[in-house]
Amino acid sequence: MPIAPKLSVVIPVYNEEAILREACEELMARLDEHGWEYEVVVTENGSRDRTLEILRALSAERPRLRFLHSEEPNYGLALRRGILAAKGTYVVTDEIDLCDVRFYERALAILDAGGVDMVVGSKRAPGSQDHRPAYRRLATAVHNTVLRIALGFQGTDTHGVKAFLRDRIAPTAERCVVDKDVFASELVLRAGLEGKSVVEIPIALKEKRPPSIALLRRVPNVLRQVLRLFWVLRLHTPPQREREGASARQRTRKASGS
Repeated sequence: MPIAPKLSVVIPVYNEEAILREACEELMARLDEHGWEYEVVVTENGSRDRTLEILRALSAERPRLRFLHSEEPNYGLALRRGILAAKGTYVVTDEIDLCDVRFYERALAILDAGGVDMVVGSKRAPGSQDHRPAYRRLATAVHNTVLRIALGFQGTDTHGVKAFLRDRIAPTAERCVVDKDVFASELVLRAGLEGKSVVEIPIALKEKRPPSIALLRRVPNVLRQVLRLFWVLRLHTPPQREREGASARQRTRKASGS
């Protein structure tokens, strides 16, 4: 790329041959409409279908798309790696079955206005529309309750789409220690504990296909990683506050994001 992009979109993928090409091309078409200088960083991890083959072809056809490959199926590590490889001033982390550019517009406007380091697209904030099955909405509520009780989380969501200033949040991502499903939670929690300004805006969520990994299979690992996160953030080595006069509690604020 001749110049550094304004925006990097980071998307972890695993066994997504069915929707990968169509979703990437649709996303890039929407981004092209905005005239942004952007890159799409697809971070593939351990796929056993044609995902990697499709990414090789796409990256050859579309210079704004590049991909990272890992042999290990690990969502958190793939997301972390993509964040650290991103080159944009702003980074959006998204899911291949979502890619709602309307969130990008709202979040970048907030970041452009200054004073905010990260915008979290919350499925549970007032005004959100979560069209997932009831059991998945319940799982999100339970996860957030555990984070609130164990770690003092004051927001409404940690998973899903986010936008942030790369220079401010990438060092935080590099310091994260948990992986798989709980990396996204640590990133939000650690950012707040380090004095970064984190706001939430509501989103409308409608997935393009059922989740690729069964929910119940993920529960034991999620519980183990949350316990590890509790040890790291509350008992062992709490993150050092930046010299910005940040308070000890997480500063999660809500923004209307209209």
